[in-house]
Amino acid sequence: MSKNQIKWSCILLSIVGAIALLYPTVNWYSLDAAERARQEAYRMQPKYILNLGLDLRGGTHMLMELDVSKLDHKTDINDAMSRAIEIIRNRVDQFGVAEPLIVRQGQRWIVVQLPGITNSEQAKELVGKTALLEFRMVDESEVAQKALGKIAELGVAAFSGTKVSTAAAKLVPEEDQLCAGKENALYLLKKDIPLTGAALDTARVETAGGDYGMPVVAFKFKPEAATVFGNLTGANVGKHMAIVLDDVVYSAPVIKSRIGGGSGIIEGQFSADVARNLAIVLRAGALPAPVNLIEERTVGPTLGEDSIRAGITSSVIGLLLVVIFMIVYYRLSGVVACSALALNFLYMAACMAYFKFTLTLPGIAGMILSLAMAVDANVLIFERIREELRSGKPVRMAVDQGYDRAFRAIFDCNLTTVLSAIMLFQFGTGPIKGFAITLILGICMSLVTAVFVTRLVFESYLSAHPVEELSI
Repeated sequence: MSKNQIKWSCILLSIVGAIALLYPTVNWYSLDAAERARQEAYRMQPKYILNLGLDLRGGTHMLMELDVSKLDHKTDINDAMSRAIEIIRNRVDQFGVAEPLIVRQGQRWIVVQLPGITNSEQAKELVGKTALLEFRMVDESEVAQKALGKIAELGVAAFSGTKVSTAAAKLVPEEDQLCAGKENALYLLKKDIPLTGAALDTARVETAGGDYGMPVVAFKFKPEAATVFGNLTGANVGKHMAIVLDDVVYSAPVIKSRIGGGSGIIEGQFSADVARNLAIVLRAGALPAPVNLIEERTVGPTLGEDSIRAGITSSVIGLLLVVIFMIVYYRLSGVVACSALALNFLYMAACMAYFKFTLTLPGIAGMILSLAMAVDANVLIFERIREELRSGKPVRMAVDQGYDRAFRAIFDCNLTTVLSAIMLFQFGTGPIKGFAITLILGICMSLVTAVFVTRLVFESYLSAHPVEELSI
């Protein structure tokens, strides 16, 4: 095979590979929304797919603030922020959200974007729950029971919001803490906390074991904590042990015998979704401090579809204008440039699907800008070839020198743009990063298509035919 044949073979193979990479994306988005949602719920989404961002697909955007006042004075804020982001990311990953955005913003803010999740209440419950799980003994002494009876007489006045009222606090024994339970139940618990959720090995939803067939959350401790749990239950047979999550008593069962193996269940008349979310946050761990919701926005799927249509329409119109100009001004050479432009777009979309990038509106802007840079490269080459032809050089020599002498200007121009995009990626957040990624990827592809592919077309044509005049 000649060099040109080898090059054409490589290009054809790359085109076939790009189409194969894009086929799952095309097939996925050809499904109706209900079917896609069903397959996502069962983790049936294709491995290589071009995901849509929040602004195109719809979903939930939240800005959350870590309550640093609740941190231990020895805890570093930066370390606490890193832990909080990692825990939130683990929760979201287990929930099954495709391509979430979870980033730090400023000193103590966290941006959370969940594409496809339009139930904001469910998202807030999952992301914002502190999930501080505690296993504590109920104070069943006579003094505690008398105090609890007096507190119960206060009724709703025992709590001011989520905090114990001043009147109730005066009645609580010094070694105890008053906690609320389900259905307005009140408990006096020992302040000593023998075990916390940090010692859990796993947590999962089970349908067997709950009252009336209601789901429960089954948990199991790590080996070293299982021994502590066994000793704790063995020393308190016949007493109540409370399972407390974020200062709310979910259940306080009687310890009938020593519980070996470190296993147990949390009951609370959960729905399937609530039990699933609780299991997720317990597996992911407790946040180092509470997070407060500062800002919340929900982007509906309809708005996302409108954005897609508007983006596609504007892109098609812009590309058509470019194609018409190139063909009218550069004739057959313009057709070659437009073909390279289409190939550039194919390669770029295939690479984004392979690397599982998320496409956003700023990302689409980056793609269009990179295509414009590819057109600019062809303009530089064609104008240089025209200069060589006007100086009287043969067509073959004019084409070779036109590409060689234009390459430096093309490379310098693209290099400065890539450096700017790298800075945007390094210091930007969210949509800015998406813009930078697509711009960098598109420029790299344009160097291949605008310089290598179009030159191969001219070389193959000139090698096959004696040409005295070039349509340029």
